[in-house]
Amino acid sequence: MLKSLLIDPEKCTSCLQCEMACSFEHEGVFNPAKSRIKIFEFEQGRRAIPYTCTQCAEAWCLHACPVEAISLNALTGAKEVADDVCVGCKVCTIACPFGTINYNQATGKVIKCDLCGGDPQCAAACPTGAITYVDADWTGYDRMREWAQKTHTQQSV
Repeated sequence: MLKSLLIDPEKCTSCLQCEMACSFEHEGVFNPAKSRIKIFEFEQGRRAIPYTCTQCAEAWCLHACPVEAISLNALTGAKEVADDVCVGCKVCTIACPFGTINYNQATGKVIKCDLCGGDPQCAAACPTGAITYVDADWTGYDRMREWAQKTHTQQSV
């Protein structure tokens, strides 16, 4: 069963724990600048949204890579970058419509979310449950329920 990250922006407090956990897991340092997940603040800090690779089914980054450095991890569904193959050309960063692949100047390679091998540290570190790791088939279930409830409420009035 494939799982994916489910992000609930309403629960995000912009504490940056997800960014810290990610950077420590991948880079060995607590540095949000080295994280593969980013918190974007809107409305002058009143709203924060965690944002990272969605592991697209039709991954444009994977298809765009001229050296085939990005491959599918069949166990997790993550599209992973092989550092030993990546030449740092950044074609995948251009191909990604969501901007979730970044160039790491220190290594000359690209970095993106790899779901931490099936144990995403951003989700584990999130104190409010804004980031959870759920069955991929149910990522829209809560939102569907919410909209169904709104529709029901509007009809009842």
